[in-house]
Amino acid sequence: MKYKILDEILEQPEVLKKTIDSELKLMDDVSELVKNADKIYLIGSGSSISSCYSIMDAMKIYSTVNVQSYLGYEFSYDKKLTNNENSIAIFASQSGETEDTIAALKKAKEYNIKTVAICNEPESTIAKTADISVITRCGHEIGILGTKTHLTQLFCQYYILFKSLGHDEIIKELLTLPDILKDLIEKTHDEYKQLAKKYKDETMFYCLGAGPNYGLAYKTSMTIFMEGSNIDSCPLYSSEFRHGLIERVDENTSLIFLDADCDGDVITKKSIKFCQSINANCIILNLDDFADVDKILAPFILLIPLEWFGCYLAHYKNIDPGVARHIGILPY
Repeated sequence: MKYKILDEILEQPEVLKKTIDSELKLMDDVSELVKNADKIYLIGSGSSISSCYSIMDAMKIYSTVNVQSYLGYEFSYDKKLTNNENSIAIFASQSGETEDTIAALKKAKEYNIKTVAICNEPESTIAKTADISVITRCGHEIGILGTKTHLTQLFCQYYILFKSLGHDEIIKELLTLPDILKDLIEKTHDEYKQLAKKYKDETMFYCLGAGPNYGLAYKTSMTIFMEGSNIDSCPLYSSEFRHGLIERVDENTSLIFLDADCDGDVITKKSIKFCQSINANCIILNLDDFADVDKILAPFILLIPLEWFGCYLAHYKNIDPGVARHIGILPY
């Protein structure tokens, strides 16, 4: 099996290290701006909005800072914006050409809101339009799953916001991630390749997580499964399990649970126990089984086995997991 996306998974620790080496000083400067802002907007689409969701929920665990996540077009018509407000808007984009994110960036500029781009393409519209641009050093990414760019965007958002809090322990752990992920990529490959073979005929997954792991559940459903593996999937906060999904679960239902012992994972564990009691197909990823890091860093760690799982699901369905069927190919 030879897909370009597999190379991009393997490159993640290297490009993360390159991004750290290149952009750390600039991210420190952005953190100072964030520290003095009354409100922080996190804006993106697709994989990029999933990283926004993760850092927003992580910040809620550790701080009282006013952090809000927006999809691009939803931000562009927000009537609560005020001219010259003391806020900062951080725009995440792999390509730097996402139409709805550009619309949101233009809206922020109209209101004289300080703008920061986290982008992989330095010559793109978003990178050139924002007041400050942090460039992820991934090279041009081909695979639709957005492996390298998602990981580095997530890192930049975590670093900037937790640096603004002066949370030295989290910063210290973030800087060890290239080595942790390199080891994890190797150790999880075979197990999740075999797991994908077991589930190769599955046509639907529910993905559940609490706190920052909801962002990863969203990423897994929207890009890893639906875009990359051509499999239907639905992400949910664990706390929403009993409000609908509980009535859909039976022995034929496949669910992925992301558990990091965050406060909301009390409900994750209850949901797991219920699903196991009725013999549903439960795939459970516990942070403690993969790495000894702070629980809010779980989206970095649990991402790796899910990437392998999604890629091999596609492979067993005779699909190239890095190639789109419609995006960028058919008019929209």
